[in-house]
Amino acid sequence: MFGSNGPAFTGGVAVTISRLINRNVVAERGRTSMRLEPELWEALLEICGREGQDMGSLVRKVEQNGHAGGRTSAVRVFVMSYFRDAATETGHIAAGHGTLSLNRQSEPARSAA
Repeated sequence: MFGSNGPAFTGGVAVTISRLINRNVVAERGRTSMRLEPELWEALLEICGREGQDMGSLVRKVEQNGHAGGRTSAVRVFVMSYFRDAATETGHIAAGHGTLSLNRQSEPARSAA
């Protein structure tokens, strides 16, 4: 086996090991499971803490908003949207990140290495 993300060999066949973590949640239609990356589970727990909600309530709220891609996709999009909405210019300045420059010429030149 090569590290935690490398292939494992079963019967001479390389099998990729997934980083996804499966957890049970109580969703709109009862108990179910979702497979997400560890970073997304951490982000969801942070959102729960910020919003004063448990995981089941948050997932039910996401489901009620609707999403064509299914529950897990809806949760991924929700997490990205939540933090993207929070990433305002004011928030970046307060964190010392500076302002967003939309002028493409001000970006550092990228080499084709």
